[in-house]
Amino acid sequence: MTEPSVAPRPDTGSGLTADRPPVARVPLAVAGAAVTAVLVATSGGYGYHRDELYFLQAGQHPAFGYLDQPPLTPLLARAASELFGDSLVGLRLASAVAAGLVVMFAGLIAREFGGGRGPQVLAAACTGVSSILLIAGHMLSTTTFDLLAWAALSWLTVRALRDGGRAWLWVGLVAGIGLQNKLLVAFLLFGLAAGILVAGPRRVLRSPWPWAAAATALILWAPNLVWQAANGWPMLALSAAIASGSSGTSEPWYVFLPFQLVLVSPLLVPAWAVGLWRLARDPRLRPYRGFAVAYPLLAVVFMATGGKPYYLAGLYPVLLAAGAEPVLRWVRARASVLRSALLASAIVLGAAVNAVLMLPLVPVQHLAATPITDINYDAGETVGWPAFVRTVAAVHTALPAAERAGAVVLTANYGQAGAVDHYGGELGLPRAYSGHNSYADWGPPPESATTTIVIGFDGQPIEQWFGSCAEAARIDNGVGLGNEEQGTPVRVCRERQAPWAQIWPHLRHVG
Repeated sequence: MTEPSVAPRPDTGSGLTADRPPVARVPLAVAGAAVTAVLVATSGGYGYHRDELYFLQAGQHPAFGYLDQPPLTPLLARAASELFGDSLVGLRLASAVAAGLVVMFAGLIAREFGGGRGPQVLAAACTGVSSILLIAGHMLSTTTFDLLAWAALSWLTVRALRDGGRAWLWVGLVAGIGLQNKLLVAFLLFGLAAGILVAGPRRVLRSPWPWAAAATALILWAPNLVWQAANGWPMLALSAAIASGSSGTSEPWYVFLPFQLVLVSPLLVPAWAVGLWRLARDPRLRPYRGFAVAYPLLAVVFMATGGKPYYLAGLYPVLLAAGAEPVLRWVRARASVLRSALLASAIVLGAAVNAVLMLPLVPVQHLAATPITDINYDAGETVGWPAFVRTVAAVHTALPAAERAGAVVLTANYGQAGAVDHYGGELGLPRAYSGHNSYADWGPPPESATTTIVIGFDGQPIEQWFGSCAEAARIDNGVGLGNEEQGTPVRVCRERQAPWAQIWPHLRHVG
């Protein structure tokens, strides 16, 4: 028997709102808590990600903005370090909770689309097993909180389109907070605004409330905007660097669309594809057709600007929410055991495959023998940092005592610098300096520095700034994993040829 559902009605201007099915509170809470619990249980696996090491250091330099991000995630890293100390589980707790909330929002959006208990649970389940949520929720990441911002904004926008009035202010509030984490929220707002202009309901733009929401978001975003303007809009330089392939997760533009097939699970593509079709064609969801316009529009924008394939990930909770009811209707149309088994198998198998690929379940000593890091770049970047720093510390210890006192560490990227600063103090290492992203603002080294331990800079003419450079070691993570740092040279450079103030502008770079 098909579960009854109540189709939502748009706001008529009279203050009337549609009847909706009750919220499946317990199942949604259980689904969200289960995802959070799995992420917490696995959060201690492998080690810190290079970005997390960077966030921890950025949090020690509070600012209204950084060269590569707004301030929210570094501040969360600072709060976690204050509350939990050097705890990987504690650092990642906020991300695990955020992922659980995304799961619950998917179910709540399904309810707004008229779905009863079954569609709400299905939307939450499909979101909860998605690869992008597991990988983002496993680490402290701007992406995790961006997914939460998009899911919350989608839910609030659906409610505002239905109810009108002051409901729009919640949209502005959440948008403003989300923009203090990642600027992708601005693309969502652009996509939805364009969708409303193209597909309606355009009448909402005649109300003052959406404009009040926009003003609220702008006011909350203003400190970071002012910081960006005062620092020459570094996010534009970062976007250009990402488009040119400087990031480890950058992909060619032609990979963007095929990549969408794996962001949830290849087995669950029909669930969100039918949701996109329903948003575009179902007359009951006509007030929310702007989402169906926003998805392809943003896909084109991101491909044209060299955006990363996961930039669209925040819309999948909405598409899964819209697709949940027709999927269940198909399953129950003939009370088919086979159809029920196919749906259950897709969810269970998708969860199993995504968990193995996206979570640290394979023992680290066996990781190199699997294709996991070829599929999940970030897994490799959580391996080997303590061994990395021990190698650098051994080079530092081998210096003559007189040289050691005036030595500094110079790294090619912020992950290397963050690792040295996080682990190096106990091993007697001085603080690290790097020209990469916001680390460049925390340098250059003091002019009194004599000997420089240089990490990385393969193929870059770092030797031009010194009279001599000799390789002292090579990084080995100890498990044979070919990640970004494996085999990186560690050199000892002496007889600096110019003041650091002259060298530093040549070392600054974003990416």
